[in-house]
Amino acid sequence: MCTFTLAVSLGAVLLLPFSIVTNEVLLLFPHNYYIQWLNGSLIHGLWNLVFLFSNLSLVFLMPFAYFFTEAEGFAGSKKGILARVYETFVVLLLLTLLVLGMVWVASAIVDEDAGSRESLYDLWEYYLPYLYSCISLFGVLLLLLCTPVGLSRMFTVTGKLLVKPRLLEDLDEQLNCTRFEEAALSRKISAGLCPSAGPTSCWLSLSAALLREQFLAIQSRRLALELRRAASPWQRNLAYPLAMLCLLALTGISVLVVCFHTLELLLDDAAMPRGIQDAPLGQVSFSIFGSFGAALQVVLIFYLMVSSVVGFYSSPLFTRLLPARQDTPMTKIIGNCVSLLVLSSALPVFSRTLGITRFDLLGDFGRFNWLGNFYIVFLYNMLFAALTTLCLVKKFTWAVRAELIRAFGLHKLPLPVPRTRQPSKLC
Repeated sequence: MCTFTLAVSLGAVLLLPFSIVTNEVLLLFPHNYYIQWLNGSLIHGLWNLVFLFSNLSLVFLMPFAYFFTEAEGFAGSKKGILARVYETFVVLLLLTLLVLGMVWVASAIVDEDAGSRESLYDLWEYYLPYLYSCISLFGVLLLLLCTPVGLSRMFTVTGKLLVKPRLLEDLDEQLNCTRFEEAALSRKISAGLCPSAGPTSCWLSLSAALLREQFLAIQSRRLALELRRAASPWQRNLAYPLAMLCLLALTGISVLVVCFHTLELLLDDAAMPRGIQDAPLGQVSFSIFGSFGAALQVVLIFYLMVSSVVGFYSSPLFTRLLPARQDTPMTKIIGNCVSLLVLSSALPVFSRTLGITRFDLLGDFGRFNWLGNFYIVFLYNMLFAALTTLCLVKKFTWAVRAELIRAFGLHKLPLPVPRTRQPSKLC
């Protein structure tokens, strides 16, 4: 079930880029026989399938997987797989009835029209799209909070993966100091473990476990420094600046596109996101820059998705969901699958709301009620641009300050300790 949910998440991420690429291919080769299978009915069917499987995973499969891991069977029943499955089905049925009642009561409070409440009895045509609309709204709000944080964190993550250039720093000196610290800690650990070490093993009041943690940290730092020194000049002086420039360009383009779309919302009603039932593919490009603009839209969509995932796991609320290698419980795996599905299924709505692409939402993705509200869409664009700018300004000011302090060696200077004057005692 978790594998199926992750596959649906991947399909939701690839849905909008595949549609954009299909439209550009049909524009470039309108009469090619070998690409006639790329048509509007295929794209429309893919959107409907992703919508269906997203509902199925969020409403049935993932709750069933969670309740199955927690189930033990009813009291008095024979323990086994069938007893756990039976308890899971009963709990899932009760939860479904509870959610149905809550949604019906919420619809009755928000909308006093009797026809809208009666339409909730139609489970397939109205209830599931209505429930998925609420989940999609939650996912879009989650993307609003996580993506600006992720855009600022991408520079730090990329800096850890690549080798930084030697800018006003002596790498050999740092490596020698790290080796000396590692050797000193190794001697302390060996002296603490040896009972015949005498009084020399008692000069440090730290436990052996803490010493081992410090030793592993110093060892990892030494390996990182050796990797930096062994890197080629091209990798050290070209890859890192190019990667930083690409990230800066993609982030700046994303903010500029959102700002331009915000102004466009005030002038043109066509900028509002809307849903369509038939995709007019191969007629006109969805970017004013043609194929280059469409390729840039695809890159921006993937970049925003990666940034949202990085920001999601970097936020204090969801840091505990970060999986650990060979130490991840099943409930945490289920939580990660649900989180990734919510983020990825909201990505098409997120991209269209921000104006990253002009490809309108197909099928039930365009039936969300809040998409037609101008104030919600306008406020969403304003908040995204403001939060992204704020996170980037804060990130770069602190990063530049820290790099300057480290480059000029100011971090090695001892901090002045203020001395308090003790009052003299009168005899």
